Amino acid sequence: MARSLDGLVLAPVADQAPGQVGTRTRFVYHEQDGAVWAEYEGGDVVRGRLVGTREGDRLDFRYVQLKTDGSTSSGHCVSAVVELPDGRVRLEETWEWESQRGSGTSVVEQLTVHER
Repeated sequence: MARSLDGLVLAPVADQAPGQVGTRTRFVYHEQDGAVWAEYEGGDVVRGRLVGTREGDRLDFRYVQLKTDGSTSSGHCVSAVVELPDGRVRLEETWEWESQRGSGTSVVEQLTVHER
């Protein structure tokens, strides 16, 4: 199992569609006793939250976000936790909106201190 996500800052490696998370979005993760949660913001997202569970190297969580246009959206995501050769963490995500149409995949990676 990869190390704890607690206190890590992650960001997408590529932009998604407009109104969604993108390379300017920052996720601050927390983890305790199998529970995971995060706050995120940046780009088209004013404020976002996610909450779920971790079993081994698998995350299963729901997310909700407020966008710059004032709209809200929510969805479900399952992620694989991968430790990169340089020791950073990558999440390989498969997500699906629950409040609107759409689904896809994305990758977020731990940022170094100077990238934050």
